[in-house]
Formats: sequence, C-alpha cells, structure tokens
Amino acid sequence: MALALRYRLLALDLDGTILGLHLELDPRDVEAVHRLVGAGVAVIACTGRPFPGALPWVERLGLAGPIICYQGAQVRNLDGTVLLEHGIAHQTAMEVIRFARKRNLHVQAYREDQLIVEHDREEAQLYATHAGMQVHVVEDLDRGMGETTPKLVIVSSPEVLERLLPVVRSEWRGRLNAATSVPEYLEFTSAQSDKASALRFLCGRLGITQDQSVAVGDGRNDASMIAWAGLGVAVEGSPPEVIAAADRTIPGPGHGGIQQLAQALLK
Repeated sequence: MALALRYRLLALDLDGTILGLHLELDPRDVEAVHRLVGAGVAVIACTGRPFPGALPWVERLGLAGPIICYQGAQVRNLDGTVLLEHGIAHQTAMEVIRFARKRNLHVQAYREDQLIVEHDREEAQLYATHAGMQVHVVEDLDRGMGETTPKLVIVSSPEVLERLLPVVRSEWRGRLNAATSVPEYLEFTSAQSDKASALRFLCGRLGITQDQSVAVGDGRNDASMIAWAGLGVAVEGSPPEVIAAADRTIPGPGHGGIQQLAQALLK
C-alpha cells in the first residue's frame, strides 16, 4: 500500500517548521504541501498562533482547514466557526499574570481574537508584528479578560524562559500546560488543551485513525502531537524532548524539510 494511502492527515506546525525566522516560505515546501493535498492527504495547520495570525498563512498555503490554533485550545473552520474550545479559567489565568507582574515580565492574554496587554512594551510589539496582529492595551487584565482566555504568553529572552519553564511547570502541574513555542515565547493553555488533544479531536471528527496521522513540528508545544501521531516528525535542532518524541527528523525551513517529508509520504 502506498504511504499516501496509509497516512491520511498531516498536522503541520507553522513557525519554525514551514515558516522561517523571518516569515519566509520555501517554494519547495509550498509545492510539497500542494502535492500532498492533491494526493488526498488532509494537511492541517496546527499552530500556537491565534486564529487571526494563522489564517493568512493557511490561505497562502492553499489549505482548506480546519485550523488547530491557540496551541490546541481552539479548532476552527476558515470562516471562524469554532469546533472545539478549551480556555484557561479567569482565576487561574490571573495567577499566571500576577506571577509575571511580580517579575516584571511581559504577559498577554486574548479576548475575542484580540491580543490584550496592560502595557505596550517592546515585547508586545515584537510579538504582534510576528503574529500579524494589533496590540490592544487594557487598564487591567483582570477586567479586560473574559471568563476564559485561549492561552497566555510570556515574552522574554530565551535564557529567562529556559529558567522559568521548570518553575511554571511545577507551579501549575495538572492545571495548565506550559511550553515554549519559539525560544522567546512561553505559552500556557488549560490542562485540557494541547496540540495532541486537538489533533485527536479532529482525527475523530474526520474519521481518521491515530495510525493514519502524521505530525511535524519544532517546539516543545509540538511534542505532544508528535508523540501521539502515527508518525511523529521533528525538525532538526528542536529541543531534546521534541526529538525524543519523534520517529524521524527533517531539516528546518529553507532547507526543503517539508519537501523531503512529502517525498517520503508519497513514494
């Protein structure tokens, strides 16, 4: 049996997997995605990006959706309709926000697809530029958030976040998932939300079994879906826990990694 028939879905991380550091797409990888779709493989963007920051890239890649976004906290159709949603409860979110405030760290939340912050810091603008979103300043996140937020993000230097990661995982173990997506973003979702749980939901909805799925990514936030999928693929140079979860590795953006993966799946 051809591998194209064996694997019916590819969960594709965006940043650091098919999107380069400067938000460039390698034409070889784009063409490879089109070949997979043409062969009948459902290619699903599975990203930490908020929905508004993911949609333009999904459209540029010519994908039909749905989109797994907000680190798996939401699964949405391209028209924005929500298929799955698990947010962080307000009270728990405020614990993280107070943790960040105490350490003078930039932290941001989301409400109705808007990026909300208490202070318009450089970190907010850097994130917003990367995500293709606007910054909305509120006087107090306690009042500015709704009952839930899809995720929270602390933006800081890689060195600071590497020190913080074990601390926050210990502090909110069993209540929140915490992982870096890119080295400068430490992201929090509810304990019910990660890329694996969203992928499991979507496969069930589409009638695709676990062993018919492939997942590829580069960040700690990708490790769960890489471990869950029938074939897990990590980008070379990913953190050790991501490499350990994978069955194989591919080169990163600009080096034809997605092209290589497509060739393996379609041979």
